[in-house]
Amino acid sequence: MTLYTLSPSDLTFLWDGCRFCFCMKVKHSIIYRGPFPGMFGTMGDLTSRFYLDKPTSEISPDLPPGIVKYKEKWVKSSPIFFPEYASQCVIRGRFDAVIAFEDGSYGIIDYKTSDASAEKAAFYSRQLSAYAYALENPAPGALNFSPITRLGLFIITPHRYEKISSEEAAFITRTTWMDVPRDERSFLAFLGEVMSVLDAPQPPQSAESCALCNYRQAMGGFDDNESPFMNTNLE
Repeated sequence: MTLYTLSPSDLTFLWDGCRFCFCMKVKHSIIYRGPFPGMFGTMGDLTSRFYLDKPTSEISPDLPPGIVKYKEKWVKSSPIFFPEYASQCVIRGRFDAVIAFEDGSYGIIDYKTSDASAEKAAFYSRQLSAYAYALENPAPGALNFSPITRLGLFIITPHRYEKISSEEAAFITRTTWMDVPRDERSFLAFLGEVMSVLDAPQPPQSAESCALCNYRQAMGGFDDNESPFMNTNLE
């Protein structure tokens, strides 16, 4: 029995970007790390540290009373079984922040430096739903917070630059809280689709827009079983 490990972020970005590359990462540990600016990680960490232990009113007045209690912790789910597939999967990843509400429930925050738009909530719903599932259905010894009653994005949008001193300056940002609806039935149905692709005898077609797959083809369109990328991490 094969046990696949699925990353919440891969279920969003890599799955939508190129399912061939998704399969290569999950099944063969072939990882391509693109030129994602490290500064975004720095900004996310600064944001996460600032809001830790702050009341929910600092995030949004629409949230129930509570405190931003945890930041950047790893989660891992118990194995997820689908009767129609031979394999199983677990979810493993690291969330940005978790709120502890006064009523004993929890909420998950994902910090984003981006423009705020309604499409963002739908796009990131898989990622947040994956964290929620893992926290409510943890592997033995893994982090366990339940019930998860709120999911949301805290979006930071720079709109002005100010000089503070001869050596310091600041980007002034707008902040937007965006609730992300949770639909566990739809999320599990989506995971079933993922499992059908992973358990298929052949990998899916590459996405036409995938730069890595286009490079593979430019190298000669070799057979995937003979790929020089097999079992290799591409940095």
